[in-house]
Amino acid sequence: MMRRSSLFSHRPCDFVIPWKEGAGQETRTTAGRETGATSRFRNHAAPMLAAGVASILILALISGCHSYHIDTTIENRTGAPVQLLEVDYPSASFGADRLESGATFHYRFQVRGSGPLSIQYTDSNGHPAHINGPTLVEGEHGQLQIVLLPEAKAAFQMQLTPAP
Repeated sequence: MMRRSSLFSHRPCDFVIPWKEGAGQETRTTAGRETGATSRFRNHAAPMLAAGVASILILALISGCHSYHIDTTIENRTGAPVQLLEVDYPSASFGADRLESGATFHYRFQVRGSGPLSIQYTDSNGHPAHINGPTLVEGEHGQLQIVLLPEAKAAFQMQLTPAP
């Protein structure tokens, strides 16, 4: 009989490692009676798992984890609705199918990497517009306001703080 020590207690477990006997049957015995060896594991695993998860959450709160985001507002002052609005920034993009004249669109994102911001949309006449914006740097956070203007122009107002 081969005995093993449990990882979750200081005393040895009373179970036999599953062993093939005869016609392919496996047996598990504990102190002379047949049982499931996993029942003892389950009794100890749940509290250990709960303690581990709680420890990770407490460490995350204590360490002051902070995620840096840019809150963006896009306002359409072109005088007409725009369609297929897309804002590209380093590592991703976001947008809207349609933005009415005078309407605003809000979006919050996190910059991964560094690079330029660009805007693309289709105006009410079906003409594509492409506008190059400012360069964003990973870890920046704050607010960015984009105002779409007539003739495929835009104004950018940034209140961004670099990452510490």
